[in-house]
Amino acid sequence: MRHLFLVLSLFLFSCSDGPEDFIPYVEGYWEIKKVTLPNGFQKEYSINETIDFIRVNDSLKGFRKKLKPGINNTYYTSDDAEAIQLKIEDDSLRIYYTTPYNTWKETVLSANENELVILNENKAVYLYNRYESIELSTSE
Repeated sequence: MRHLFLVLSLFLFSCSDGPEDFIPYVEGYWEIKKVTLPNGFQKEYSINETIDFIRVNDSLKGFRKKLKPGINNTYYTSDDAEAIQLKIEDDSLRIYYTTPYNTWKETVLSANENELVILNENKAVYLYNRYESIELSTSE
């Protein structure tokens, strides 16, 4: 019995989220909270004028747009968007971006319902929190 407990404990602790587990959480509205540069310098964002909206379809292709949030689920944006493709490579989830002017990739370090952590090609780590719309109610 003791050996069974030890084996089960090792199995449970060795199981971690794989990159394919991050895919369902990438889509959505994301607000940047902190950037950590390779030298350790951290910049925190308490207020953001724009947020990122990421849409991904079943073939793991989609887009990322910058939005200016309004109130009561309204957003303002231009027609500009970055085409994206999600791929699992080297045991990591990568996001490939394409615009008419450039292409680049980023690595998703972790993703869950409330948080997205991305490493860019310059080794900066971006921490995003899921954006929640500002809701104002009118009193009657």
